Amino acid sequence: MNLNAQKRMAAEILNCGENRVYLDPFLIDEIKMAITREDIRNLINEGVIRKKYEKGISNFRKKERHERKKKGRARGLGKRKGKKGARTPKKQAWIKKIRPIRKELKKLRDRKLITKSTYRKLYKNAKGGMFDSVTHLNRYIKENEMIRRGR
Repeated sequence: MNLNAQKRMAAEILNCGENRVYLDPFLIDEIKMAITREDIRNLINEGVIRKKYEKGISNFRKKERHERKKKGRARGLGKRKGKKGARTPKKQAWIKKIRPIRKELKKLRDRKLITKSTYRKLYKNAKGGMFDSVTHLNRYIKENEMIRRGR
């Protein structure tokens, strides 16, 4: 039984796609008899032809995954895309490293544990990327006996 014409007209009237038009299977003979738009409108008003609900996309899985990621799950090496520098930029890593080193150097200079000339030398070395951390800086100062004597 071909109801393509009725379905097409109903879709235009209901302002939706043909797939969303529901034709009552028990009243197919009545639908078959409808050949004008007016007939289709009457059937729509009677409830013989209806518009199906639009299917949505569920956010459930997305929300669940987000909750897991907030807890730190699903963030391992296998899930990472892009370079290391894309996730935390090189500049941010540098800032995180250099600021504590410079702070430590200022502290040592202000407490007069190192001379101004030593401070300048170490500052330049730090800028050149010589030290990995504050611990590394302190170890270097001790090994090279840069701490002032008598203190």
